[in-house]
Order: sequence, then C-alpha cells, then structure tokens
Amino acid sequence: MDTVKYLLPEDRMPSAWYNIVADLPAPPPTVLHPGTGQPIGPADLAPLFPMALIQQEVSQERTIEIPEEVQAIYRQWRPTPLYRARRLEQALDTPAKIYYKYEGVSPAGSHKPNTAVAQAYYNKQEGVKRLVTETGAGQWGSALAMAGACFGLEVLVYMVKVSYQQKPYRRALMETYGARVVASPSEETNAGRAILAERPDSTGSLGIAISEAVEIAAQSEESKYALGSVLNHVLLHQTVIGEEALAQLEMAGDYPDIIVGCTGGGSNFAGCAFPFIGAKLRGGRDVRVIAVEPMACPSLTKGKYAYDFGDTAHLTPLVKMHTLGSTFVPPGFHAGGLRYHGMAPLVSHLLDLELIEAIAFQQLETFAAGVQFARTEGIVPAPEANHAVVGAIREALRCKEAGVSRTILFNLCGHGHFDMQAYTDYQAGKLHDYEYSAEDVAMALAGLPSVGN
Repeated sequence: MDTVKYLLPEDRMPSAWYNIVADLPAPPPTVLHPGTGQPIGPADLAPLFPMALIQQEVSQERTIEIPEEVQAIYRQWRPTPLYRARRLEQALDTPAKIYYKYEGVSPAGSHKPNTAVAQAYYNKQEGVKRLVTETGAGQWGSALAMAGACFGLEVLVYMVKVSYQQKPYRRALMETYGARVVASPSEETNAGRAILAERPDSTGSLGIAISEAVEIAAQSEESKYALGSVLNHVLLHQTVIGEEALAQLEMAGDYPDIIVGCTGGGSNFAGCAFPFIGAKLRGGRDVRVIAVEPMACPSLTKGKYAYDFGDTAHLTPLVKMHTLGSTFVPPGFHAGGLRYHGMAPLVSHLLDLELIEAIAFQQLETFAAGVQFARTEGIVPAPEANHAVVGAIREALRCKEAGVSRTILFNLCGHGHFDMQAYTDYQAGKLHDYEYSAEDVAMALAGLPSVGN
C-alpha cells in the first residue's frame, strides 16, 4: 500500500492560465471606488499595479497565455507531483481514494511562486524597480523575495508582527533572497503609526500590513504593490495547479468526486479547484468543492457577503467578499496565512452561487491531522495546509461510515519545515483552540462601509 506519484512530462506543463470568469453563470460584482461608489477603472489601479496585471484582473477571456520567461522559471519545479495517498487511506481504513497535489516542492516551499514569478515579470516589463508587499506566515513574502531576485527587483515586505516573532526562519529566508522585512505595524508608515498609537502592543494583521505596503508603494513611481492572494489575477496565476491535476488524474484513470482546499485569501484553493469547476460549468462531470478555514478567522462561515475594504486603513478599493470587517484583528494562531479578514471576491461569489461549500475547523484538530499525515505520507504540512488535510480526512471517514468509495483531491499547498515551532508547541500542549464569537463578528461588521451595501 505505497504512495503513488504521478508526474507530468515538462512538455505537458500548462502554457496558459485558466480564467473562471468566462464560464460563470453570473458575472462577479464590480469593484467600487471607495469615495464615489462608482466602478473603478484602470487609471484608479495604475498607481499600484502594472497595466498587464490590471488587464488580467478584469479579463473575461477563458485562457491567458503564460509568457515564456515565466514558464522558464516555472520549469525549475513544475509540473509538481500528484500523489495517491495509499498509506493514509490504509490508516483511515477508508474505501475512499485520496490524492494530493504537492506544491511544497517549489524553491520557496509553497504554491505562492506561481503568482510571485508572474507578478515580478510583468512589473519588470513595465520598468518597476521595487515591489512592496505584506505577508502573514511568510510564504508569500518568501515567494516574492525569490521572484524579485530572479528579475533583479528590490522587495520590501511588511510581515505581520506575530508571525515576524513566531517564524524567524521565514524572515531569514526572505532576507537571504535579498528582501527587507519589517514587522507590522511599524513606525515607517502613517497607517502603522496610527495603529501603534492606539494599541502599542498590537500583534498586527494582514489588513494592517496591506495598509502599510499600499501606502509605501503609492509614494513612488518606481514602486508597485504586489498581493499574494484575493485578487482575480492572483487566483488566475494559481490555476496551473488545477490544470496539471486534470492531466495527472487522467494519467491515473481517475477523476475527483470531492475537492478540498484550505482558504485564507483563497488563492491555493482557487488554483486547484477552479479548473475542475470550470469543466463542470462547461458540461463536464459534477464535483463537490469544499473550502476549509480556521474557526479563529471564519470569513466564509461566519462573515458577511458585503462590500468592504481590503485593508485596515481603508486605502484600497471596495470589493464584495465574505468579510469579518476590515478592523478585524485575529488571535495569534499558527496558520498565519489564513488570518485575513476577507475572502477572495471570486471565491466568495462562487459560494454565493452555491458552487462551493465552506467549513471551519479548530486549530488542535488541524494539527492532529497534520501529524497523522506526516506519519503516514512522510510530508510535514504547513499549518495552513493542515486545514486541507483535516477536510480530506473528514470526507474519507464519511465514505467509510457510508460504505461508499469516493475520489478525493486536495491541495497540499506547502511544507511546514519553517513552522516546526508550531509543531513543537502542539506536541507540548501549548496550542489552544480559538473561536471567533458571534459578538465579536457583530462588532467587526458594524463598521462596514455604506457604499455598495
């Protein structure tokens, strides 16, 4: 009962990204200007993003060609392997077949370089000298730092303070690639200083770090902002994952009945699931798609589908998404990449259209699943990826209870080699469950903008 690996030849690596907007039964809500409440245009986004990415953000084309310069870097680790998790199946005594797409083989250890390399390329083409961004757990910051090194770009990363303190090796990796890393909130920006004046002991949030990055990026014509999740063009770049998985499952003579992915901003989930959902929308096979999030940051399961800011200082346009409110500051649980107050507008739209499901798990249950996975499959997942693992295990056990066989696919979006302190704390009984209460949700949502809602 060994694990089985499915590898695509390099010449079968996708040459185009897939854009699910082309196949949706209803168009996604428009992005609004926070001042006027009117739809934003390219000129409104130009201070932050190169025009090529703005065009991808609003594109309705089904496929967008991957530039050869991007494909050349992808080939360092793509196509990534698809595994049949036979040892996990045996441990669970389930009739289900479990496959996982493993993105931890990238140089930065996660799926994030799929968009980091693309964003760095398009910025370089437009003459940008510096990219400014935020990062939670550090996976995105690491990926952008790597991509910046590939294209000779400076990279400045505002890292959520609790992760800056919890994950020093992620910080070291970014600095090794050449990035400058600043704990957020910081004294370097108006947004950071305002937060520290109000809460000197603030542990930070992705919303705060985004505010700092956007503020700095907008001050210089040679700088642009880069985002690691949430936006349409980011989800687009990640679809190489699902496109490869479609071909690999064809090699295996199989097709998923269920797809599971962890969700924070939504990029790795979308990257794996969107090509399968698109195939379904075009008349292909049905598939259940399950988004798994932490109970400590439950934007899909407890948030409101409404227009909200993407950052705490309200410097960004308004997007309609499942949100906990832009002032939300999560507890310091270890899945730092899943601590964002909102969900990608496209993922939120698919939930509203009932094309996907959402479920939340507690921290301890996700780590228990991660340990079981490591002991059966040999890979230590990142804390974020543990949410996909526990979701897949739950579905496999449901198959066992019902006595039915189903094919389950999940995206193992990164390894946990830089997160071993979290596993040490788990083994020592130092981790705790956190649940975002209904009262806290109501308080955070009380400040939603009136525009669009």
